[in-house]
Amino acid sequence: MGSVGPLTNSLLPEGGRIRLSSSPEEMSGAGAPDFFYREAQRLGYVARSAFKLLQIQKQYKLIKPGSSVLDLGCAPGAWLQVACQSLGPLKNGGNVVGMDIKKVKVPPQCDSRVQTISADVLNFPRQKIRELSPQQMGFSVVLSDMCPSVSGITTRDAALSAELGMRALNLAVGQAAISQSLDDDNDGGDKVSSNETSRGVLRHGGHLVIKLLESEDAQDFARICKPIFNKASWLRPKATRSSSREIYLICQGFR
Repeated sequence: MGSVGPLTNSLLPEGGRIRLSSSPEEMSGAGAPDFFYREAQRLGYVARSAFKLLQIQKQYKLIKPGSSVLDLGCAPGAWLQVACQSLGPLKNGGNVVGMDIKKVKVPPQCDSRVQTISADVLNFPRQKIRELSPQQMGFSVVLSDMCPSVSGITTRDAALSAELGMRALNLAVGQAAISQSLDDDNDGGDKVSSNETSRGVLRHGGHLVIKLLESEDAQDFARICKPIFNKASWLRPKATRSSSREIYLICQGFR
């Protein structure tokens, strides 16, 4: 299970950096316009991927009025639109922060609670991300729709996807929580103490959504997440293209 160990570089490209896809649809092999594409156009969403988060929100209701949401890999902005809508009227409060290596404008249908930051999510100081949350207390929901540029080599793509997922998990819950989960899985080790440098940006009780590619690596990744959250379950949204192997891990209730 080395591909999803604690931030190992063994599967990373030369230089230890994962090259992110320039478009969320690259991972799923975008094809001809389909029902979801046309519906996105009709309803004013900037991408068909909006329907993936809409289904997640309908089934799990992760984003509530007043929630603080961090959207990792937010380009082109469809999930920002859905997250903002899920907050309800402006008077309900809450905020949405989108981060992407590309510059992303706040899309239509979003209000003043939404902001975007152009930065390398994987190398941006964690404390600075935390400072973007209300009272710097952390986010109640972290969404990761990030994906690596695929090579077409199934095992390598799956391993890179799991590695990227581990980076998102580490950012959300911190290395201490991951290390404790691995120690528990191995039936040994002392409890790892948490501190300011090791804790993540997700509040306790918060929720995490991570996109992965279906594989044994993804199943191993889920086994790491289950002790960290009250519940972890898989979802393949209906808007996922038939040619795609992408699947979402829905983690609820950070312990």
